[in-house]
Amino acid sequence: MFKKIMAPIDGSEIAWRALEQAGALGEKFGADLVVVTVVEPYTNNLIPLATTWNSATLYQVNSALESAAQKIMEKAKKKLASYPGKVLYILEAGHPAERILHLARAEECNAIVMGNRGLGGVADLLLGGVSSSIVQHAKIPVLIVR
Repeated sequence: MFKKIMAPIDGSEIAWRALEQAGALGEKFGADLVVVTVVEPYTNNLIPLATTWNSATLYQVNSALESAAQKIMEKAKKKLASYPGKVLYILEAGHPAERILHLARAEECNAIVMGNRGLGGVADLLLGGVSSSIVQHAKIPVLIVR
């Protein structure tokens, strides 16, 4: 039934629980896993109150975000070290929901397993969050872990 399962992670506790569930589901069906972390780079358009940062500051902030994402991936690799199937790790930049949906199609995933709430802030509460967007737009089954 499931040959390839995507597990988007952001380092939150719920994401780790979802990764655990993706691994258990994957083992049950003999599926490969696609573990994805998406970094949304800061631009002057995303900074509140019309504050503008110079390019050096933006570079530092985005470098710190990418470094944090790499650490999340390293932790995921440790958690899945004994996974019996193939695991693909992808670090992407862009809008999380868009990139996750695009990668799910591109990697021909049969399911997405993700947490119901991640590390997003107030915008996630107001806009519905990444998981809501995934549920609304995915063409494959989505398992939301609480």
